[in-house]
Amino acid sequence: MKGLTDIPGIRVGHISDFHAITGCTAILCPEGAVGGVDIRGSASGTEETPTLDPLHVDPVIHGILLAGGSAFGLEAASGVRRYLEARGVGVATPAAKVPIVPAAILYDLGIGKANIRPTAAMGEAAAAAASTDAVAEGSVGAGTGATVGKALGMNQAMKGGIGSYTVSLPGGLLVAALVAVNALGDVRDPMTGKIVAGARKTPAGREFADGEEVIKQRAPAPLVRGNTTLAVVAANARLSKVEATKLAQFASLGMARAIYPVNTTNDGDVTFAMSFGTLRADINSLGIAAAAAVTQAILRAVKLAKSLGGVPGLA
Repeated sequence: MKGLTDIPGIRVGHISDFHAITGCTAILCPEGAVGGVDIRGSASGTEETPTLDPLHVDPVIHGILLAGGSAFGLEAASGVRRYLEARGVGVATPAAKVPIVPAAILYDLGIGKANIRPTAAMGEAAAAAASTDAVAEGSVGAGTGATVGKALGMNQAMKGGIGSYTVSLPGGLLVAALVAVNALGDVRDPMTGKIVAGARKTPAGREFADGEEVIKQRAPAPLVRGNTTLAVVAANARLSKVEATKLAQFASLGMARAIYPVNTTNDGDVTFAMSFGTLRADINSLGIAAAAAVTQAILRAVKLAKSLGGVPGLA
């Protein structure tokens, strides 16, 4: 399986700056996909998410941009729009076609060069690099500077990254996820309950501290708002905007199965959903599959992440 690109009509492209340790990821659907969104974190940074509201007049989106760089990284979405406009993609208006590209960012300014962030040119390059090939995973794209397990600070954190996974259902239905994992919390394998990547007891060690216990003990202390997990799920099924919104809500449960703690006031967790296909399906079946795909994508993200900027990875 290829991950998110298993869904026909979807292309994924990454651009990574390994010197500054940041990057962005473009998910393109030029023919238009019905979208939804679920924002669970309290420190989110987003753009164009109102277009995903079931009451919004635009029926489809043409891409999604995930980026590092904190709020500065939202600039990269303009590059994706520029790429799509040049190819005649977008909502027809009397003067021009306007591509609809929701975006979300994560905070990676603390690992590389804080003054270098994803730009419109990087977003355009990510869109130009988008293909139907298997999704590149690990420390790439929006996950280049991602980290996890920051209950004891960056000196005792571990690398996060990009992961992608597909769940197959009867009748040819597919639900796939792509996740950029930059969580405050630890990542646990839900099958065993064991921490896979997270806060370490010492800067040089690999013994885990258990971030939830650390935070419970130091609850009055302020925590840095430098965390976010961003997920995109897609199905080759025909959904309404209401159903796509529900799919995003279901998919968010996959974060709760793998990240401890999750959706905190110091995380900007966002889940996007995309419906791109003609098959009919029960939204509950799709939702269960979406949550499972997100969980597995999170595990892949940390297992395939490489050490960067002095932060150790598992790959």
